[in-house]
Amino acid sequence: MPEPHIFDKKNILVTGGAGFIGSFLCERLLRDGHRVICVDDFSTSGVENINVLMKNPDFEFLRADINQPLDLSKFPELDRFKFKFQGIQEIYHLACPMAVKDFEKFRQHTMLANSVGMRNVLDLALEHKAKFLQASSSIVYGPRVEDSHLIREDEGGCAPHLTPRSCYDIGKLWAETMAETYRQVHGLEIRIARIFRTYGPRMPIFDGHMIPDFILNGLEGKPLVIYGTESFRTSLLYVGDAVDAMVRLMSHPVDPGPVNVGSDLDLRIVDVANRIIEMTGSKSEIVFEDPLLFMIQLNLPDLTKVKDTLGWIPMVSLEQGLKKSIEYTIASKGLLRTVTPGK
Repeated sequence: MPEPHIFDKKNILVTGGAGFIGSFLCERLLRDGHRVICVDDFSTSGVENINVLMKNPDFEFLRADINQPLDLSKFPELDRFKFKFQGIQEIYHLACPMAVKDFEKFRQHTMLANSVGMRNVLDLALEHKAKFLQASSSIVYGPRVEDSHLIREDEGGCAPHLTPRSCYDIGKLWAETMAETYRQVHGLEIRIARIFRTYGPRMPIFDGHMIPDFILNGLEGKPLVIYGTESFRTSLLYVGDAVDAMVRLMSHPVDPGPVNVGSDLDLRIVDVANRIIEMTGSKSEIVFEDPLLFMIQLNLPDLTKVKDTLGWIPMVSLEQGLKKSIEYTIASKGLLRTVTPGK
């Protein structure tokens, strides 16, 4: 167990902190009164997600690739965080490329992030005796089971290991194994959050993430493209709820083991698309195209453990979450058209 520290503010490292979920997590941690060190290489994220945070004296951004050894003592920017004295108290590890349409471009980077990069960040946690949270994925359970029952944390991972997307799917499973091994061998205090499909503002557009593309195309009167058939189903968790679950999990006094973080409501994606058309006042039509590599029907989570252990349930309804996402898209539409992930 890490020795307790007493500081006026925690120093918290967030890898992948400029990404969709990571940027919301950085905001939450700053609101909670912590200092945040955000590390990202912008491979599938962008500075626009954290621009507003740059003005906060408790926030520091470091552009770095976790697949390379990360020596934070070499960054003089961290002197104001008393880094050499205080070090790091917590690490939220979210860094892993996730580009649906451009997956092939990042295949090797993804493989390394789930192995070499994972080791680098775990070693950093070990060096600073920091609590470590791994942002894992529902994909460790594999494709949706035939009877569509709600999947429990103790059900074994069954993702195939030799498919074109295995560097991500099995990579996430292996990253969990690495975190657990560091706990067993070194006594590192870890947490594992298995995050199910999440949506909200700041999701990359034109990358196969259907919700942001639905909204933008609905606003512009263009067809809403579903990559699959009319029967495609999924669950959708608002990003703010995902962040809240991770913060609760990190602060829990004991490691409860892997925890599902998601929504257990099964939705037809065509119904979501139709609702977005209604909410945007659009006359767009819905069209269907061949499924993308990452657009498969995934399992829905059994939330018993997260409810009983963390007192957490999803609070933002689909209607509320879509409204927030639409408002963000309207406010940012000009910028969204000019931003390309990784640039």
